Amino acid sequence: MSLPSAEKVKWKSSVGEPVITVDNLGIEFLTGRKRNLSMREIVFQRRTSHKKETFWALKNISFQVGRGEAVGLVGSNGGGKSTLLKMIAGTLLPDEGDVNVRDGVAPLIELTGGFIGELSARENIYLTGGLHGMSKDEIDERFDDIVDFAGPKVRSGLDLPYRHFSSGMQVRLGFAVITCLDEPIILVDEVLAVGDAAFRDKCYQRMEGLLEQGRTLFLVSHSEGDLLRFCTRGIYLKEGHMVADGSMEEIMQQYMEDLLGVPWIPPAERNAVDALYNRRDREAPGYKAD
Repeated sequence: MSLPSAEKVKWKSSVGEPVITVDNLGIEFLTGRKRNLSMREIVFQRRTSHKKETFWALKNISFQVGRGEAVGLVGSNGGGKSTLLKMIAGTLLPDEGDVNVRDGVAPLIELTGGFIGELSARENIYLTGGLHGMSKDEIDERFDDIVDFAGPKVRSGLDLPYRHFSSGMQVRLGFAVITCLDEPIILVDEVLAVGDAAFRDKCYQRMEGLLEQGRTLFLVSHSEGDLLRFCTRGIYLKEGHMVADGSMEEIMQQYMEDLLGVPWIPPAERNAVDALYNRRDREAPGYKAD
């Protein structure tokens, strides 16, 4: 799948100006599901509703991101990573603070890519492209590239309702469409965890091409290899708070040591140690290769 040229990327911000500014951001959610009130509670306690129990999914989050930065978000499940991406994308509104996004966003923050299940894959391609400012002629020009990237199974089902696609087919099409857009900011949430090795390799090449064009990337992943490969900066979220902001390797070290309670060794160093022991095993007397 060919990349749109760097000249077509639609920057609105000036060079040197932050493309994303998050200032004292917070969002509050209700806790759990409400049960029905009993007749005793209604009659004798004169209650008409439950006391609202809430929690802060994010609290006091502040940072800036510039053009061309590749930022990895790390943290345990429930730490607020996906919520933060949705607020940057504009699909959630804060209860406190502000998010100022100066450039267009191409979000792939759910497996469905925000596509409509009742529409066909073909219709969703044109709808998503149109919502991001592409003309029909521009979508026509990129249509075959999008479908080729998504694969032969997607091509054979172009006129089927999107909801009939498997999760793998959905993410293939979603990634193909979102990364063909001319938006300067790309948001990716755990998408690379879905799909086979060949598809992941295509995604890696695609993301590297986008970064070479100077686009801004936010990547949520539990894969330290993916984070270290694509991101130079990391933000560590824990229980809705930002506990660290620094180089990706420093943030990964802090997160992994908090998670596992043991010193973290970067993958490159682990691979070197594994190779050393493997070589020693092969040189040992009596070793026989399989």
